[in-house]
Amino acid sequence: MTLSTQFLTMLAMIGMGSLFGASLDTHNRFLKRSKRKSWIVFINDILFWLLQGLLIFYILFSVNMGELRFYIFLALLCGFAAYQSLFKKIYLKVLERAISITISVYVFFVKAIRLLILRPVQFLAATVLSLLILAGRGLYTLVKWLLAVLLWVLKLLWKPIQLLFLLFWKLLPKKIKKSVEKLYNKLAGFLILVKNYSIMPIKWLKKFKK
Repeated sequence: MTLSTQFLTMLAMIGMGSLFGASLDTHNRFLKRSKRKSWIVFINDILFWLLQGLLIFYILFSVNMGELRFYIFLALLCGFAAYQSLFKKIYLKVLERAISITISVYVFFVKAIRLLILRPVQFLAATVLSLLILAGRGLYTLVKWLLAVLLWVLKLLWKPIQLLFLLFWKLLPKKIKKSVEKLYNKLAGFLILVKNYSIMPIKWLKKFKK
């Protein structure tokens, strides 16, 4: 390993140590250990350490093909210590500020969507529904009125028709009247017979059940 490679490796590991410190604070800030269950904290910690290990190894592989030296661990420790002493307070303030800005932007967009999209859609839907209900009531009233008028007209027309029918019946010859009466009586008798035969199976079933 050349001196330039060693120097780049040292700088990269110092930077990764500082990045690890920032990542650890970010992880703890969002995890909120006291409010989480122990198994959730355990799984998140395992995933965090695996991700950090893979990231450090990837940077190390990119710089010196993954060769491990004792000073690499010292560089990581120096970077972490530099972050803790110099950048931690600043980073935490920036992190909290970024979180508050993100939350404010999110709340703004949610309110904007509710005000500009959801409320107009709700108002439009309520208006359309009200108009449909109003139209339905109007149509029902109109149909009801038309049926009432139609029944009144039919009643009005039925009396002259009834009178004409009676007059026509009186004017018919007696032979035709008798023929019509016989046909009517036969038809009535046939209907009564059909009714009796249709009731017989029902009576038989009732007796069978008893």
